[in-house]
Amino acid sequence: MNLITGATGIVGAHVALQLLLQNKPVNAIKREGSDVSKTKKLFSYYTSEADVLFNRIKWINADVNDIYSLLDALDGIDTVYHCAGFVSFNSKDNKQMHRVNSEGTANMVNACLEKNIKAFCHVSSIATLQNPDIKKNIDESVYWKSSPSASDYAISKYNGEREVWRGIEEGLNAVIVNPGIILSPCFWSQSSGKLIQSCYKGNPFYTTGSTATIDAKDVATCMIKLTEGKHFNQRFILIENNYSFKEIFSLIHKALGKNEPSIMAGKTILTLARLFDGIRSRMSGKKQMITKETVIAGLDENFYKNDRIKATLDYKFISLQDTAKFICQSYLNDLKN
Repeated sequence: MNLITGATGIVGAHVALQLLLQNKPVNAIKREGSDVSKTKKLFSYYTSEADVLFNRIKWINADVNDIYSLLDALDGIDTVYHCAGFVSFNSKDNKQMHRVNSEGTANMVNACLEKNIKAFCHVSSIATLQNPDIKKNIDESVYWKSSPSASDYAISKYNGEREVWRGIEEGLNAVIVNPGIILSPCFWSQSSGKLIQSCYKGNPFYTTGSTATIDAKDVATCMIKLTEGKHFNQRFILIENNYSFKEIFSLIHKALGKNEPSIMAGKTILTLARLFDGIRSRMSGKKQMITKETVIAGLDENFYKNDRIKATLDYKFISLQDTAKFICQSYLNDLKN
């Protein structure tokens, strides 16, 4: 039996769908009162059997910060996909981010050890490959080195990853995946969905940095293959390729039928934008969108390697161009409806 944490989010929902399409049973934990409608909606982008598949999920009320509820949820489970996480680059969310990403993962590891879970897959991030001395050819051999530029999100995910390594030392059969920026339909108000919204408005700016991306469907498929293939005690960078932010923004604008961005936003422009966005945030009471962390991320140039996952699974990733077309068409269809 499979248990998924974070099944109301991008990665967890995709893992649930992939398992269900393979006729495998799925239990999923959620906090009491959580909205599960986005999970069903996500299914509808990929299959006409969305309702049938969604109704096969057994939802269990539990919380990663309540270890007793986790122990109950793990009864009869042999495989866990730990997808629950909190993504933010706003300092106001730091406490919650560390509670979920660090403490929540520690609770999951402890509960799985207690219940003798046979297989555990943890969703980390390329953010944990933080090392200011290494910017090129970043692979799984690169380990964390503290830096003033490290975001609190990266720190929280790194601490969570450390808990999984600790679990491995204590006998947990675990595999860690480090995805790049995960692109997905449906979740338009969070994570990469905000990028689609911003581009739809016709954002004329692009930043000088670069990053790595991956389709959410590829993340889920690799997670299941790695876990079922028992590729334990190691981690895998999950990316399709590296792209400049200009390339990413241009592809998305084009897929949305918008003019491609033409104004380069360097450090000076981004610093001014951060200042004005801070003023807007204080006046409106809404969260600040352009923060110190997002400015650093927008200017960083990191290049990652996916040789290990390609060699292990002989896997072919969905191209960014195809992903952008699919996601942007989904967004346009949702606007019409």
